[in-house]
Amino acid sequence: MVYVNRKEHFNAAHKLFNPNWTKEKNEEVFGPCANENWHGHNFELIVTVKGTPDPDTGFVVDLKKLSTLIKEDVINLVDHKNLNIDVPFLKGKMVSCEIIISEFWKILEPKVAQLQKGASLYKLTLYETPRNYVEYFGEQGI
Repeated sequence: MVYVNRKEHFNAAHKLFNPNWTKEKNEEVFGPCANENWHGHNFELIVTVKGTPDPDTGFVVDLKKLSTLIKEDVINLVDHKNLNIDVPFLKGKMVSCEIIISEFWKILEPKVAQLQKGASLYKLTLYETPRNYVEYFGEQGI
């Protein structure tokens, strides 16, 4: 099994807050991430596809096609956006990295499988900062 990675970048703003809590409780739990005027990040998304290299091409997946898929179906929808307001698939959800990455998975998983016979989405990694990131393997429950 070979694991192929593609990294993409986007900038976006968001705010962490629970509308059922007071402003004070949100600030206590989320700190500056609950800033009522939002805050932004330079996100890095790494998409990992697993599979066996095709005998004709040597590819697990064509990285140009994978990049186009990621850009068209995810990056173009979130880049330079307010994730809480501007992104339909995140409306009404807590816009934490954990939720963002699970929503990205829902979009990408079925489409990655169509790019190359035998290839499948293995993992998504989302960096919010150089030191804070989440990984998602498609487990159920989110």
